[in-house]
Amino acid sequence: MNIATPGCIALALMLAIPAHAAETDGKPGKGLQEIPDPELNLMRGRYTVGGNAVAWFGVTMISTWQTATGQNLQGAMTLGMDFTQGSTPKVSFTPSVNITAANAPLPDTAGRSVDGSGLQNVAGLVQSVQVAGDDNRASNAMHLNVRDGGPIPGGSGTSTGQSEMHQGNASAQVSFDGSAAKVLLQIDGQGAVQQWMRSGSVGQSIQLMADGQQAGNRLQIDLLRQSLVDNLPLAQNVAQAITLTRGFGPGVGQ
Repeated sequence: MNIATPGCIALALMLAIPAHAAETDGKPGKGLQEIPDPELNLMRGRYTVGGNAVAWFGVTMISTWQTATGQNLQGAMTLGMDFTQGSTPKVSFTPSVNITAANAPLPDTAGRSVDGSGLQNVAGLVQSVQVAGDDNRASNAMHLNVRDGGPIPGGSGTSTGQSEMHQGNASAQVSFDGSAAKVLLQIDGQGAVQQWMRSGSVGQSIQLMADGQQAGNRLQIDLLRQSLVDNLPLAQNVAQAITLTRGFGPGVGQ
């Protein structure tokens, strides 16, 4: 029979401790619970790095279309959201539309077609150009400006609204209903130029079915960040959001 010496026992314990630790490293601590993905989706976006939060959010959309016959269409809008007055932002919306008459007959576009209906189902950022013609120019451009601190831009527009103009078979429309903003230029039989911002999607689309067209979309997003210590309502909102997280708080370790 073999008798283990004290040195052998100590060595066995030293070898066993790392193995035991490796087995328990992956186990959650007492009082912690895994947060499921649906709940994480509701919490994402509530926090910003460095203790800053969005104090003002502004969007500018401008769409232009010049046809080969000399007709000009333009739709523009500015949308501002001020988050410094509490949990509900103060919204200002200012639309603008304009159409000038064509100085020549409209071209015949029979037999040409484009289809962008699938873009309505795309989430995220969308930019699309569809052309069925010759000598056309089309461009989509997006810009994002982020500033830290500074004065909050003022706004004198309405909270929601719509502005539109029609001339012959051409139309220009700008609208904001509180949840979605859109700029749409359209000429029957020749296509459409549009921009939009709605839940889960920001997009620009140009569809042309004639020759010698010039169309463009420009979208600019401005974000003004402000330190939470200088903004009590925002600080209170974030503090309330933190209390909604499960598994962190007084219950940990008890």
